[in-house]
Amino acid sequence: MKIIVVGAEGDVGRAVCAELSGRHEIIRVGRTSGDVQADLADRSSIEAMYRRIGKVGAVVSAAGSVHFAALTEFMEAQFMLGLTNKVMGQINLVLAGLNHVEDGGSFTLTSGVLDRDPIRMGAGAATANGALGGFVVGAAIEMPRGLRVNVVSPGLLETSVERYGSWFPGHVPVPAARVGLAYAKSVDGAITGKVIIVE
Repeated sequence: MKIIVVGAEGDVGRAVCAELSGRHEIIRVGRTSGDVQADLADRSSIEAMYRRIGKVGAVVSAAGSVHFAALTEFMEAQFMLGLTNKVMGQINLVLAGLNHVEDGGSFTLTSGVLDRDPIRMGAGAATANGALGGFVVGAAIEMPRGLRVNVVSPGLLETSVERYGSWFPGHVPVPAARVGLAYAKSVDGAITGKVIIVE
């Protein structure tokens, strides 16, 4: 199967590619890297990506920006970064991709741990993660042509601890290989409308 992986060069994206590349053709997409470039914050860029790549069996998104700051320092613009980029960027991958994914194919989005296990300065990420969970539950019952949609919600990856571990006191890091398996469950399995938690 031909699979688009958006955010393929990030920690989660690398885990996805490591798990799926042995049995699928992976098209790596990044804002400035990969086989094809696309900007999640720009719907026209997403549409151009689909036109360039053509029909695929699945789309995986492991991308999306959010703002981290103390709640008292948050302004609407900081919340909107996560809602515009991480949430609407991934939703637009689905909406723009409905006619580019083959019958019975799937979309797998990425949220994260912070809407169920919060940290200081993480309200923006928690808000985005919760919105993505709501989207897949609501969208799954209306997907055409047997298409499926899920979201993977991983904890802090072991490969991310060096950079972000100090922000996540007491969190137990998850192995990248286990995170990759969660995406395989969504792509190769039959579930839809699910938040797949990895912790």
